[in-house]
Amino acid sequence: MPIFTIIYILMFIIFALIAYAIFQIKLFGMKIKDFWSFIDANQMLDKLYKFAKQYENMSPQEQLIYLSEAEKIFTAFDKVPDALWEEEYDKYKQVLNKYKDIKMLRWTESKEVK
Repeated sequence: MPIFTIIYILMFIIFALIAYAIFQIKLFGMKIKDFWSFIDANQMLDKLYKFAKQYENMSPQEQLIYLSEAEKIFTAFDKVPDALWEEEYDKYKQVLNKYKDIKMLRWTESKEVK
């Protein structure tokens, strides 16, 4: 019987912590879905940051993939308060700069073709 009591107490604590986390997210003025997409985007930001630092010249296909993934990150980061990701700002800025460089490169290439 004491094992069941311990299990019930642990389950209650887990549910209480989850409820508290949801309450804090709501208190911040965010939706749970936006917060979850921010977590996913934060992981992708790390990958794109490493990719941006390693590869100076990308193939056109790699550029398209980079652009689409970067746009997803920008959208997710726009939905959460800046205070939540201010420590990731340097990575965000590096990815944004690479995004702008690729966009400019693709724009000039498209102008040259015409």
